[in-house]
Amino acid sequence: MKPSKTDSLLVLLLRVGAFLCLAGWTWVHFYWEGPYGVLLWQESSHALAERLGIDWDRFVGTGANDGLVQEWIGWTGWLYLAVTILTVTAREKSYLQMVGLMGGGALLAILAYARFVGTQRQLPMLVEHGGQVLAPVLLILVLHMGARHRVTIAAAMVAMIMTFIGHGCYALNLWPMPAKFLAMTTEILGVEHETATTLLWWAGILDFIVCVGIFLKVSRRSCALYAAIWGFLTAIARPVAGMSLSLNYWGADLFIHEAVLRAPHYLIPLYLFLVWRRQDEVETLREDSEAGTGPDGPQTVGPSKRTGLPID
Repeated sequence: MKPSKTDSLLVLLLRVGAFLCLAGWTWVHFYWEGPYGVLLWQESSHALAERLGIDWDRFVGTGANDGLVQEWIGWTGWLYLAVTILTVTAREKSYLQMVGLMGGGALLAILAYARFVGTQRQLPMLVEHGGQVLAPVLLILVLHMGARHRVTIAAAMVAMIMTFIGHGCYALNLWPMPAKFLAMTTEILGVEHETATTLLWWAGILDFIVCVGIFLKVSRRSCALYAAIWGFLTAIARPVAGMSLSLNYWGADLFIHEAVLRAPHYLIPLYLFLVWRRQDEVETLREDSEAGTGPDGPQTVGPSKRTGLPID
């Protein structure tokens, strides 16, 4: 059966989310460097190198990017680029490419763990990367199972919850609030430190509310829409607060990728909103059909009209 236009849009949202996330991290790996140093510059890494017969100088290099660590990090950028391309080319029966996309999820999971270790093992840092880690996995699910399959929807809910719970924990100062949260708020809104702290606290409360609200039919659409809007605003806050006419390229090379790689933070909730809106519309049409009523009052609905309902 040919997918509906709505289904095609849902697939496109998850495809674009995975593409932008991986493209943003690809830029990080090529322009900066992957955050893996905290995992590799350890005594355990040295011991492993010795067991493999690799001397320390060969392992770390001379500082000219000729060590195994630097070479491995450099190759990781090419892996990210390859997986980014797969998000565009993968189709319903592209099973080998789906395996590659799963590898992309594993790469993002390693990256999330590295950032978790780099923040002295702050749990929200690991949790909030859930939406990004699951972005390529969601693309696999939507291609293989469909945009409206319960597994795809459940995985999208998990991705959204992880992102917003992680942010909420920081906003509520349950873990030390990152200084950049306050810096972006004060820069964009032009408010004092105390006001910014209060605004972020309320934003954290709302983060937890939407994570609960998406399980309630009466509120799930509203919560998903709020999450999509808030996810977009927090993503673009990075370049809005950081870019300046006084910087080379206006600072685009330094901050645009910060918004790009956070695309799953708003595209996944938008996907959920559209899925649930369609489900609610279909259920309303079904109830009207069974009751024999329509928008103009009571009607007589025959079998052909019942079977003609646009029910997915």
